[in-house]
Amino acid sequence: MAIGDVTEATAGECTDLWYVDTGMYDTEGYGSVYVLDAERPALVDTGIGTNSERVLDAVRAAGLTPGDIEVIALTHVHLDHAGGAGFLVDACDADVYVHERGARHLVDPDRLWAGTKAAVGDQIRHYVEPEPVPEQRVVELEDGDRVDLGDHALEVFAAPGHAPHQVVFSDPANDAVFTADAAGIYAPATDELFPTSPPPNFDPQGCQDDIETLRAIDPGVLCYAHFGPVETGDRLDRYAETLERWVASVTEAREDLGDDDAVVDHFVARADDERALWGAEKADAEVAMNVRGVLTALDRAE
Repeated sequence: MAIGDVTEATAGECTDLWYVDTGMYDTEGYGSVYVLDAERPALVDTGIGTNSERVLDAVRAAGLTPGDIEVIALTHVHLDHAGGAGFLVDACDADVYVHERGARHLVDPDRLWAGTKAAVGDQIRHYVEPEPVPEQRVVELEDGDRVDLGDHALEVFAAPGHAPHQVVFSDPANDAVFTADAAGIYAPATDELFPTSPPPNFDPQGCQDDIETLRAIDPGVLCYAHFGPVETGDRLDRYAETLERWVASVTEAREDLGDDDAVVDHFVARADDERALWGAEKADAEVAMNVRGVLTALDRAE
């Protein structure tokens, strides 16, 4: 699958579902956005605003027009998931559904934009400043809500370990869950799972709790924002172990090295698997950001 490709999701029992490789960070196989052709057609996440035209192309490839889209369902407001919302909301004539703690950042994205620049560093060159979403188009969600799509429903489960405004959406008709970042980063080319632990809100125990939430839903398919749909199999167990090892290894490195910059450099130098998948620029930035997130969590715990 190459940047811009639109693929029908056929994992498990999935029907009426497509996803596009948005080419996020000019990287193949890293960012996906989903199109659900329901009675009320929906997008799940939007990617960054830079790639909005590819999302609209995916809508057309699914046999719809942008004006058919009635729902833009955001798993959270980090800009790699929600940065396109303001660009797409008018083209799609849709309402934007988001956790109540993230809603204000869509209406006034200034703080979100500033926080993103601080978190992603040089990667900001791949972004475009988000457009505000009109307040009247924002629908606030909380745990236990249900987004009615007619012949499908998106059931809302809070998953705040990665960010306090994160939810996962269960689609029982497809026996699938849109995982946000709660199940980590999935690399279909190698069937590897990688941690996602960005600052400032990464909560190690909270992320383990989010994995338990996904286990309780017990979906047949995990629809990863990073990247693509896959049958669940043992991936939740594997990610729980991956995340535990990751936090322990960063904790140990800080104790051994005593300097946070040295800890970051230590892990970036060992990011060979990530470089093989995403190239050096994206891999190095991803690993550095995730190390900083763990270090921030350790500071908070103290």
